[in-house]
Parts: sequence; structure tokens; C-alpha cells
Amino acid sequence: MPPVTLPTLDVAVPDDGLSIGDVARATGLSIDTLRYYERAGLMLDPTPRDPGGRRRYTRTDLDWIAGLIMLRETGMSITDVRRMAELSRAAGTEAERLIVLESHRDRVLAELVRTQAHLAALDKKIAAYQAVVASDDQTATSLPTPTSQELP
Repeated sequence: MPPVTLPTLDVAVPDDGLSIGDVARATGLSIDTLRYYERAGLMLDPTPRDPGGRRRYTRTDLDWIAGLIMLRETGMSITDVRRMAELSRAAGTEAERLIVLESHRDRVLAELVRTQAHLAALDKKIAAYQAVVASDDQTATSLPTPTSQELP
């Protein structure tokens, strides 16, 4: 089976890893979010620590976080992201991961249909208001311009 490709972040990762602040800057996530991802069991592996107990993120961690960001940006629930992480920790779970992803894809497609209907309704409302404004502009330009003696 070909390897599953995750989104990547174009960040140089030193041998001793990146600090949580460096990862926050590289990903756009807050430090609190990164800590939450770890506490919530969303990380693939426990985040390595230096001798002082500070988190040090590896290239693998960064690639995993990029995948988490992608899944969250698609609207995947934390529950489903956690399930993907759990499944990804175990070999031979590709069929189960596929089910989670296909189910999420169905939800995204349904949301897309709703969003397209909302966009069509907005376009219709905008067109109606544009017609009213254009009509008002036509009416205003066809009226005689009042003279200074006619102004209140």
C-alpha cells in the first residue's frame, strides 16, 4: 500500500526539535491549542520533552499537526479527529480510517449543498436590492433639480 501523505509545513526542524512557541508561530495555532491537542489525545505520539520537561516537536509531530489543521479546517469534529489519531496509532486500520474520512466527506458535501443554497438566496436578495437602488437612482436622475429658491 502506498504511504498516506499528510500536508506538511515548510519549517526547518532542528535535531533537538522545535519549542511549543516555534510550533505555534509555524502553524498559526495558539500554545493553548497545541497543549489541548496533546491533552485531548489528538497527537499521534506523546510530544517529546527535553530534560527540563519542555515540549520539543519533531518533523513527524509537525506533519501530524498539519494534518490535524487540515481536518479541523474541513469541519471534522474533535471526536472524529481523535478517532483518526487512535486508528493511526495502530497498523492495519486503514479500512476504519477510510470509513471515518468517507463519513466526514459526506457531511462536508451536505454542508456544501446547504452553503450553495445560502449563496443562491443571497445572490437573489442582492439582485433585488440592486434593482431597487438602480430604480431609485433612475427616479432621482429623472426628477428636475431643485433651484436654490425651492430648497427649504
